[in-house]
Amino acid sequence: MKIPVYPESRALQMTDKTLLDRIFAELQPRVSELTFAGLYLFRFAHDYRLTLLGDSLAVLGRGYDGVSYSLPPLGGDVLQALTTLLDDGQTVYGADDQFLKSYCSVNNMIISEERDSFDYLYLREELALLPGKRFHKKKNRVNYFKARHHYQVLPYSDALCSGCQNLLSTYRSASGQALNPSLELELSAASEALSLADQLGLEGIVISVDGEVAGFALGERLNHDTAVCHFEKADSFKEGLAQLINQEFAKLLFGDCRHINREQDLGEAGLRNAKLSYHPLELVKKYKLSRLRA
Repeated sequence: MKIPVYPESRALQMTDKTLLDRIFAELQPRVSELTFAGLYLFRFAHDYRLTLLGDSLAVLGRGYDGVSYSLPPLGGDVLQALTTLLDDGQTVYGADDQFLKSYCSVNNMIISEERDSFDYLYLREELALLPGKRFHKKKNRVNYFKARHHYQVLPYSDALCSGCQNLLSTYRSASGQALNPSLELELSAASEALSLADQLGLEGIVISVDGEVAGFALGERLNHDTAVCHFEKADSFKEGLAQLINQEFAKLLFGDCRHINREQDLGEAGLRNAKLSYHPLELVKKYKLSRLRA
């Protein structure tokens, strides 16, 4: 379906995959949101819509707080597209350092860091091997799990979809009233990712314990030397399982990648501590851009 000219827009669709895959292959993004699967699976959560500004494509969205925004313009005359969006009162979310360096000479611009949205970038080999004293506690937890369970590590396939879906349902039920809206949206996205993994080009691993799915992780290539892990879920009652899933994802998948992007922490203290405890190589900074009003 044809993409409308700004300010008109239309909903993101599966048929847009070819176009966006080509754009992202040229762009080689570092920001975790910039894959087709990453956008498509959260199209309802963020009301993602496509629009054209000249020869540039923009993805319009809405945050969990209901505030509208645009992701950085993609391809074409990016500076002109950015200027149009800002002049129209749009906020641009998800710009990284390279985008700022290339395009943010625009006058009267407010640039603010979005710490809760920074991506965590790791050396894949460190996550796979857990070397040295820095990872001693992680390795101990993995060994604790291994010593107490009969388990298998399997590549994700359609045959394992049902078991992974059951794990999500159990997780949702266990969370009960504590399930916040953003987590519910994430679980829905994970469920769809499992069902559409082949179509979306996602790869994953599954860990089964005594023949039952106990955890899984799904991801894809983000750029030529980085993979991104979009979803990781584990039975929280099995100590050390989450650490094993993290390790096996890094060990078995995307072996030609130097880095793994494990996305953001959304400001959740527990998640932030967990991600920092794996000693990220870098936090990929993201910025929010808006126009300074007189």
